Amino acid sequence: MEKLRPGLRLVYVLMYHRGEGGNLIPELEILSVVAVLDDIPASCLLRGQVGTVVDIWAQGVYEVEFCDPDGKTYAMAALRADQVMPLRYMPVDRAA
Repeated sequence: MEKLRPGLRLVYVLMYHRGEGGNLIPELEILSVVAVLDDIPASCLLRGQVGTVVDIWAQGVYEVEFCDPDGKTYAMAALRADQVMPLRYMPVDRAA
């Protein structure tokens, strides 16, 4: 990660689109890390499993790869944005 000069803050900007119910859903990028929100039996995925966005099929539809700790893929699934939540590893400054 690039070092910032003193006094500068790193800011992440998330783009959103409106879901079917009118709620705002974050737009994800390739390599975004996400967690599954509900069990998806057809893909053998359980709530909370973590994957990586590897392709974008359409607005709000993502190909997500799920790997074991050794990096071996155990599932690939095309998931809607409302089926996953983005995970963040950096603190977010809400006072900005």
